[in-house]
Amino acid sequence: MAEPFLIGDGMTGGYGKGPDILHDCTIAVDPGEIAVIVGPNGAGKSTAMKAVFGMLNLRKGAVRLDGQDISSLSPQDRVVHGMGFVPQTQNIFTSMTVEENLEMGAFIRRDDFRPTMEQVFDLFPILREKRHQAAGELSGGQRQQVAVGRALMTQPKVLMLDEPTAGVSPIVMDELFDRIIEVARTGIPILMVEQNARQALEIADKGYVLVQGRNAYTGSGKELLADPEVRKSFLGG
Repeated sequence: MAEPFLIGDGMTGGYGKGPDILHDCTIAVDPGEIAVIVGPNGAGKSTAMKAVFGMLNLRKGAVRLDGQDISSLSPQDRVVHGMGFVPQTQNIFTSMTVEENLEMGAFIRRDDFRPTMEQVFDLFPILREKRHQAAGELSGGQRQQVAVGRALMTQPKVLMLDEPTAGVSPIVMDELFDRIIEVARTGIPILMVEQNARQALEIADKGYVLVQGRNAYTGSGKELLADPEVRKSFLGG
C-alpha cells in the first residue's frame, strides 16, 4: 500500500527539554482529503500539528511529505517544501490591508502571484470587497479567511489549520467549513485541529481522536461519528 502524501509517523516528543506530550502518534492525509484531529482539552491535538510543522523536538518518529523525510527541516524550510500552516492566534497582520496580507503570503514566490490572489478572492468574495481595508477591522470569521487565504498564496502542497473556527459563531463556522471543503476539492490535502469535534468529523474523510498524546481512535469521519465509544466519550452522547 502506498504511503500517505503527508505523514507524521510514530511521533514521540515535546517542547524543548520538557516531557513528551506525544507518544507514538501517527497522523496522515492524502491529496483532496480533509483529515481532522479531535480530542479532549490537553490531548495534544495542536502539539501533533506543530510536530508535523517542525515546531517540536521529535525524539522518535518522522515527518514525510510526498515521500521525502523532512523531519530535520525548520518550519520555514517546510513552507518552502510546500506546507501551509495557519496558527490559531496571531495569524494575520492587523495593521496591513487584506491585500497586503495576501501579498505577504506570497513571500517565497518569484513568479506572478496575481492569478493566485484572484483564486483566493473567488474562494472568499468578502475579501475582494474588503481588499483595501485593514485586516484588524474585520470580523473574526473574515480574519480567518484572510489567514487561510494568505497560506494559500504560497500554493501549498498541503494546508494545515489549527482550530480555524475558534471563537467564531456557528453560522460563520459552517461557512468556513464550506470554504475548507472547496479548498480540498482543488486537490490540496487539509490537516485540521478542531474543538468542534462533531461538526469537523461531519466534513472529514479521516479522523484522529487523540487522548494524552496517543492515537485513541482512527477512522473515517462517518465511522467515528457512528462509534458508540467515541460518541459517549467525546461527542456528548
